Order: sequence, then C-alpha cells, then structure tokens
Amino acid sequence: MKEASSTDPIGQNLIKLISNVCFSLFIFSVLLFTVIAITYQPPDPWLESAKALTKVFTQVENATFKNDASILQTGEDLVALAPAVSPAAVDPITTDTIEKSEEKIVNSSSTFNCDATLEQVNCSDPRVLIAIEKFNLKVFKSIVFLQYQIPVNGSKPNECDVAWRYRNKKEKSWRKYRDFRRFRLGIGDNCTYEVSGAKGWHSGTNARRPRGKISSSSSRSGRAPRVSPPVRDEEINDTIPTVGSDAAFRKGRYLYYSRGGDYCKGMNHYLWSFLCGLGEAQYLNRTFVMDLSICLAATYNPSHKDEEGKDFRYYFDFEHLKEEASIVEEGEFLRDWKKVNKAHKKKIPVRKVASYKITPMQLRKDKSTIIQRQFDAPEPENYWYRVCEGSAAKYVQRPWHAVWKSKRLMNIVSEISGRMDWDFDAVHVVRGEKAQNKELWPHLDSDTSPDAIVEKLKGIIQPWRNIYIATNELFYNYFDKLRSYYKVHLLDDYKELWGNTSEWYNETKLLNDGHPVEFDGYMRVAVDTEVLYRAKNRVETFYNLTKDCKDGINTC
Repeated sequence: MKEASSTDPIGQNLIKLISNVCFSLFIFSVLLFTVIAITYQPPDPWLESAKALTKVFTQVENATFKNDASILQTGEDLVALAPAVSPAAVDPITTDTIEKSEEKIVNSSSTFNCDATLEQVNCSDPRVLIAIEKFNLKVFKSIVFLQYQIPVNGSKPNECDVAWRYRNKKEKSWRKYRDFRRFRLGIGDNCTYEVSGAKGWHSGTNARRPRGKISSSSSRSGRAPRVSPPVRDEEINDTIPTVGSDAAFRKGRYLYYSRGGDYCKGMNHYLWSFLCGLGEAQYLNRTFVMDLSICLAATYNPSHKDEEGKDFRYYFDFEHLKEEASIVEEGEFLRDWKKVNKAHKKKIPVRKVASYKITPMQLRKDKSTIIQRQFDAPEPENYWYRVCEGSAAKYVQRPWHAVWKSKRLMNIVSEISGRMDWDFDAVHVVRGEKAQNKELWPHLDSDTSPDAIVEKLKGIIQPWRNIYIATNELFYNYFDKLRSYYKVHLLDDYKELWGNTSEWYNETKLLNDGHPVEFDGYMRVAVDTEVLYRAKNRVETFYNLTKDCKDGINTC
C-alpha cells in the first residue's frame, strides 16, 4: 500500500482535495440557506416609513412572522398611497372660504352697537361663526376643519357653543371626527365679533348632538342589545352584508379559505395572510368569504394565552373594507350554501384546492361557484400567505388600501389628542422584556430610566409642554419624575374612554352579543401608536434615547 501511494501523482491528490473542499462548501451553503429561509423574520413594522413598509411587504417571502406586540401601519397611514375619496367628502374650510363668507354678509342689515358693552351675543349671527372659524384656524394648525354647525347659546350671555367635523392632517383617510367647544366673544376692531377665549375639548355641551339609541342590526346574532348606549358614532356602519336570494347565491363566485396555521398568530402575520386571500379573490374576480372571528395571540394578552372569539370589527374598519372589496361573512355564507343545496337537487359546484402550490393563475378560468382552499398541512405549509409566494406575487396584489384601523379606536385617539388641544410632543419608551434582556440590549434599561429620559428630553422638548408617553412599561408611576418638568400624559390617564360608561364600551358590547369587551393589549398599543403619530415632536427609543439596536446587538 505504501508503494502504491508513493506512485500516485501529486496533481491527482490535489484535485481530490480541492473537489472534497468544494463539495463540503456546497453542502454548508445549502444548509445555511435552508436555515436562513426557515428562520428569517421580516423587520418590525413599528413606525417604519412608507418606503420601508412597501419593501417589507412586497419582497419578503417564505417569512415566519415574529409574534411581537408591534402595530402594523394600515391603509390610512401609508403616505405613499393616495388618500381615498369618500362620496360624502367635503372641501376643507380655509382662509379663502371664510373670506368668501364674509363678502356675502357685508351688506347684511343685521348690526349691533359697537360703542355699547356687549351684553348678549346673538350666537346665530353668521359673523359669530366666522369669528370662531378664524380663531380655530389660527390655534389648531394640525387639523382640517370640514363642517360647522350653527352656534348656539352657551352658559353666559357672551358665550356660544359650536360643534364641527374635522380630520387630522396626519391621517390620510377621509373619515371625520367631531368636537364641540365653548367660546367667549367680544367686540373687536371694525365692529366685528372676536373670540376672547375658548374652553377645552368637548366643552360646548349645548352643541353636543342629541343622545340616541343604537340599532341592534350591528350585532352578529341579530338579537336586541341588553343596554342601549347613550350616544354612538352614527357614521359607523359595520353591519354584516347578506348574500341575498338563492338565485343571487348561485350566480355568485366565491373564494373560501378554510382556517389554517395563521390562526392565533400575531396580528401582523394575520393581516399579511388575510390580504393575500383578499388579493387572490380580487385577482380571480370573486367574493372573498371572510371569518370575522379573530384569535388574539398571547403576546397582546396579560394572561399570556391566546384568546379566541375576538371580532375583526374591534380592530379594523369593516365599513371601509366592505366599500373597497367584495366580501361576505363566513357564517352567512355557510348558512346560505347549506340552504341552497337543501332546496335544489343540483348541488353548488365546488372546486376544492388542497395545496397552496396550485397557483391563482391556474384557477383563473375555473367556473366553479365556490373555490375552497384547504390548509391542512403542517406549519408552515398551512399559512395562507403561501398562496401569494413565488410567481403568484407578480399577479396578486395585496389591497392594503382596504384595511383601516377601527373608527371606534380612532375616536379614542382623537379624544386623547383633542384633550391636549392637538398641541403636544411624544416620547416612545420601549421597556418590558427588551429592557430585561441585557445580552441583546445591554444599555436599554439604564437609557430608559426616568433620570436618563429627563436629561435627554431637556435638550429636545421645551419645559412644561404636554408630553404623551407611549410605552409598554407596566408601572404607572415609573415616569413621575418627568412631571416636575412636563405635563405628562399616559394612556391610562384616559381609562374612562373605554370604561363601562363610554361610547366604545357600549358599541363593542353590541358587537359581542351584549357581553362586555376587554380593551386588550393590541388595542392599547394601537391607540398609543396613533397618538404618537399625531405629536408635533416625536422622540424615539432606538434613535434618541439609546444607542442599542432595535432588533438587538449588531442589527443597526
């Protein structure tokens, strides 16, 4: 053997060595690629820019979503998208429109004695409204005024109450919100009314809309509610659409996704998958069969357990979704399907699709009334979003514009912002489990201590400004030291907005068949995030407060 080996050419041994090394590198590369493909997680979409979001949502494939507690920006937040136009949209009230109104009443015969003391304001005088409109435009620069009601008498002779509709300039949707305030008026230059003072948010109680009862039609069961709420947002219409007659059902074309592994995953994962299904339905020109029941992942719950039975309408704007996409609720659909099959000998034609590998392009010409995708494989093969991977990504577009946050949650956001007169700064303080993980975030705990936050904010925010703290810190008094320098506001300062006497409580209770709904962790972070967006100055944890990376060491 020794003699044979000595006669082997050195070149042959070298070639064998190189080929073995190359083969080993190839095997290692395949294993590395496989590990990356399985474990890769897309960037946390918390406060990402529209450009970054677009990149995340269009280029990430085969992603296993991190089950975190961040809030995905939805259609009304994406700056890159053109704002939707409502059929009921109105032009905003500007300086030009006010000047035109003034011109119309120049020759009005209605006058008052400018030399005399103003003892009684005629609140219905058009000049009163003009004075209030000018005052509001000057004071509230971050909101767009859309409609005013005729002012009414306040509690004193020189006071008037007035209500108006508005939207925030940072919100891209056409949705309108409501405020009503009390104004004190006097006589200004040129014999005109002038606002000498105004009270705070919702102070003009005489201009408040009358309290009314809510219809039980928004309940999923259709049963009458146990308690009628005192007031409601009449612009919300999240009733469940019906298919109609047997003939209408048979003429329809439906795409039905059975429940898959996405259930009880994080909300970002849920939306990514849900919009894949909705996008495929639009590509196939079909009505999407939608399950309104959501399982809220343990990440958002104090119990650290998944919670089933949550309603889509708690979190997202179902009315807007109905306007933007053809959908039918799963319960209604299954009842009608069963009824039609029972009433006719000829059954509804159904195409069952067992694998996501059958692409939307292959189903484009299918004539079946119902295409039912089944997701029975083990994870991650049973995720809905797998349908939109590969070549399908070129054809199926996720309709992000169709998903807005719940108007009920956004009403709370507007209430909090309005109570601070839309004039506040905000700081986003990330603590929780990240602050305890010294291995990934070695400085986060100390950098977000009250002393450190105060020192950092001193150079950024002026003293005694309203400052809203959006945080996952559970100890309410943790930020007390900041109260010596700023007017501090936390989400829990506004608990009455979702308490058992609130509009939100009563309306969500109706959606839940008369049972109270918990203001859960996802709702809290959603409201926190949206208030944060509306601040004049925003201080970020991983940009301003600490040099630690958002996703851990060496991920900046």
